[in-house]
Amino acid sequence: MKLVIVSGRSGSGKSVVLKALEDAGYYCIDNLPLSLTLNVINDHILKNELIAISVDARNPSDLEKFSDEMEQIKAAAPHARILFIDADENVLLKRFSETRRRHPLTKQGYSLRDAINEENQLLAPVRALADLVVNTSELTPHELRERVRERVSSNKAPQMDIRLVSFGFKHGAPKDADFVFDVRCLPNPYWVEELRDFTGKDQEIADYLSSSSLVMEYTWQLKVFLTTWIPEFSKQDRSYFTCAIGCTGGRHRSVYMVETLGHYLKQHYPNISVEHSRLNKL
Repeated sequence: MKLVIVSGRSGSGKSVVLKALEDAGYYCIDNLPLSLTLNVINDHILKNELIAISVDARNPSDLEKFSDEMEQIKAAAPHARILFIDADENVLLKRFSETRRRHPLTKQGYSLRDAINEENQLLAPVRALADLVVNTSELTPHELRERVRERVSSNKAPQMDIRLVSFGFKHGAPKDADFVFDVRCLPNPYWVEELRDFTGKDQEIADYLSSSSLVMEYTWQLKVFLTTWIPEFSKQDRSYFTCAIGCTGGRHRSVYMVETLGHYLKQHYPNISVEHSRLNKL
């Protein structure tokens, strides 16, 4: 049996995640008290089923004993994973204002911001134990569904999934990265007029950057760092590892570096994925 505990702040996209898991064949249960989760596990454990259970702030008493409950759940289902969906406070405020939805913790004398902050405190124990945190502030529902499909619902070997992401600092760094590296110190092809319209996936940019000893030194040191420390992270029973590499705009140097590292690490870690957050955006 494969069990995923889905939690997160209201308005962050939990319903989208549950729908994506349901489409992937999971039996989804929304807002099930943790005290009943063991019953569900015992009922389905021999059937080798895929189960997703949503846990949120509507049951505050559950959250107070979440750590103890999860110990019992993992004893019955050792491969159980916790997926936490989050978003920035200002994004949540905007989403609730636009949809005119009522926050589940709203009460008399409470502002929407107060309710969001209270929920954040209630869910802190869940977030602390999460195997994967996905911040949806800059994700569309389609992108969120794709992220869930790639990193949660796919049937992969029980190894740590490694994700390399390129980004532009002027657009903000990924919020779910374990490590962030800055390559803005390297030569910038943007200032070479005939190279400006290419991207880090093009041979012209690869030739330009690979001719720099500074770029080669940076690349070598990143290879050493990642091949040294990825195995150590994997030993901690982590399911996911994200390394983000950024340049100014996220189209040249960071893309080249992620492509280069992805090709190199693929020889050692077949469960690696490469993502470029700015290539298809202005």
